[in-house]
Amino acid sequence: MSDRIRVSSNSPYEPLIGFSRAARVGDTVYVSGTVAWGPDGVLVGPGDIYVQAKQAIANIDAALREAGASLRDVVRTRIYLTDISRWEEAALAHREAFDEARPASSLLEVSRLAAPDMLVEIEAVAVVESPSPREG
Repeated sequence: MSDRIRVSSNSPYEPLIGFSRAARVGDTVYVSGTVAWGPDGVLVGPGDIYVQAKQAIANIDAALREAGASLRDVVRTRIYLTDISRWEEAALAHREAFDEARPASSLLEVSRLAAPDMLVEIEAVAVVESPSPREG
């Protein structure tokens, strides 16, 4: 069995909950639910689902790259929204990032996320053909 590669991020919730931003086992990379934390650890785009979705996808992209994958390798996404009536904003950001990959996807409404300003959370699964960055 392959070694597990764990990718960390700037989420303050990782140590509190005990999770990794992403985990790769073999050719599959699982990316945890990801919100719009900016590089400075501050939530990006208060009130703006599109901006938050773009940042969440950028964070997913960074985790995938660290695990030896890319957005083109994504085969499954789940988008969680606190207001489903604004789904088109998240859908636009998703389409811009994943139009080439066209992953299987779900769009779901949740009552709330971990902090009141969080409007969207996205998770992803990627399958890659290339060896892991830590393999020879």
